[in-house]
Amino acid sequence: MSTDTSRPIILIAGHWLGAWAWDEVLEHLKTDDARAIAMTLPGLDADDPERTARTLDDQATAILGAIGHHDQPVILVAHSGANAPVSLVIDRHPGLVHRVVWVDSGPVAPGSVFAPDLPDGLAELPLPSFDVLAQQASLEGLNAEVLERFRARAVPEPGPVLRQPVKLTNEARRNVRTTLVCCSIPGAQVLELARTGHAMFAEVAELEHLDVIDLPTGHWPMWSRPRDLAMAIHAAASQTN
Repeated sequence: MSTDTSRPIILIAGHWLGAWAWDEVLEHLKTDDARAIAMTLPGLDADDPERTARTLDDQATAILGAIGHHDQPVILVAHSGANAPVSLVIDRHPGLVHRVVWVDSGPVAPGSVFAPDLPDGLAELPLPSFDVLAQQASLEGLNAEVLERFRARAVPEPGPVLRQPVKLTNEARRNVRTTLVCCSIPGAQVLELARTGHAMFAEVAELEHLDVIDLPTGHWPMWSRPRDLAMAIHAAASQTN
């Protein structure tokens, strides 16, 4: 697949995942000038001896560092729990992001905490059993081989990342062009939930420039439908408005 956009695309996976999670998607996004890259957030590098102390601020700073390697606003692709640090980036520097593509995710509301009841003494949260995980997010489309790789490569999520409230103050964050790639919940249902004030989707109702792409599958479409996800990212990145 070749893209019509020259803008850099930075892909960021959710909890327990690093850049490796996007390998199949990147295969389909490859271009001659290699404009699409994936990054591992601080706290999710298994070789980092300080990883359990990493915070959302550390993650936002790392994303800004990746953006800083480019001389123009970028496309940020954020999956699942990457929504918290990416929301911080958009709030702090909205002019650096041309478009954000939320993959089965979306912008968080001010004051959001992913796991407010997580005990202070818990340094990290390992990937739970798949029986437990399936109660929280759809595993549709993931076969035994994929689940085995997920388990083998997952890195426990740092406690500080899960306990830190997301402080958002800049209304300009809502002006950033936005695409929702809706997988485990259809786009029409997401928009209805946003319209009726559902806390998880409250920020969606405030967005000024919103497009929706439906990609029916489970919560990890980079593994269940990697080519189709790449096409959706390509379509979003190619938009000129």
